[in-house]
Formats: sequence, structure tokens, C-alpha cells
Amino acid sequence: MIHLSKTAAQEVKRLKSKQPNSNVVFRLGVESIGCSGLSYTMAFNGAPTSEDSVCESEGIQIAIEPQHLKYLNELTIDYSEDLMGGGFRFQNPNAAQNCSCGNSFSAKE
Repeated sequence: MIHLSKTAAQEVKRLKSKQPNSNVVFRLGVESIGCSGLSYTMAFNGAPTSEDSVCESEGIQIAIEPQHLKYLNELTIDYSEDLMGGGFRFQNPNAAQNCSCGNSFSAKE
């Protein structure tokens, strides 16, 4: 389903460790904003619901609402720190086009 690189998993674990509640799950989704139509969302919140699709990558449990799965299935997330703006990077086989910012995309029909 979702693939995290080792560096992305390390960053998610680091960010999760800063959460006041340790029983949160990493939630991945999309919303209808951004330069290309859809933008990635990431958050930590309570346990997955019975409707969520849940997968695990690099020891990280990832919850996805079912309506977002068609946009995120087989997504690979990497993380890098560099002088020109590090952060999470998305490689999405479901994207018809990616914005130059790398955080938004238009979906294949």
C-alpha cells in the first residue's frame, strides 16, 4: 500500500515522539487544495476507525480513509534534509501531474 523510506520512517517516529499522546496513529490523506488540485495531508491522531485502511511500513502504522486510497495506493514517501529545502518527498504512481512544490498533484482519471 504505502511505502516509507528508512529516512521518512525515522522522521515520522521523531515527530510522533513529540506528540503529547503516545497512542496516536500516523494518518495520511489528501485534500482538494494546492496548485495541482490535490494536496497531501499528514497528521497524528487517535486510533484508526473500522472504515480506515491500515498498513504498516518500516514499523509505522499508517491509517488512510477509504476515499483517499485511490489517490495514495502504492505511494512512496521519502525524507531528506538539504540546503535547498528538505522535507518529505512523494512519489505517486496515481499522479497524472505533480506541482513543482512536490506537495500537490492532479490524479489520473
